[in-house]
Amino acid sequence: MSVAGDHTGPEGLVIVACSKRKIVTSHPVPALELYQGWVVPQVRQRVQGKPALRSRVLVISALHGLITADTAITTYEQPMTAERQAVIASTAPARLKTHLAKYPAREALLLMEPDYVQSLVPLPVPVVHTITDPMNHHSDIDAVLTSWRWP
Repeated sequence: MSVAGDHTGPEGLVIVACSKRKIVTSHPVPALELYQGWVVPQVRQRVQGKPALRSRVLVISALHGLITADTAITTYEQPMTAERQAVIASTAPARLKTHLAKYPAREALLLMEPDYVQSLVPLPVPVVHTITDPMNHHSDIDAVLTSWRWP
């Protein structure tokens, strides 16, 4: 059990944006395995073999909206557009509320460009760390995850 100020293990929530680089597959694979670009590999490495942490990772996809790391999907191409952002903004709050009911979080780390962030705000988590240029801020990502005591 955690105490106030202790972020041991799974009390954080990571939401990472999808990436253009994906494995090519016609068979569904977990979302966190599909995406090969952006900072998804860095996140994947931190939670590999750790189901309790992996359950605390969501992906925001221009096509699928807000999905879990293990949602099975296939290769697709869908850039974020104003129309997709509006759809995601209308569905993400309910999906996030359902996820947080099962996996409560005191802090969230958003790793995504600003147009993806706009689809999620306001986030119902007391502390939100937002990194809109994560490719240039790997050390900042590591600092947040390390403060949560994620390996």
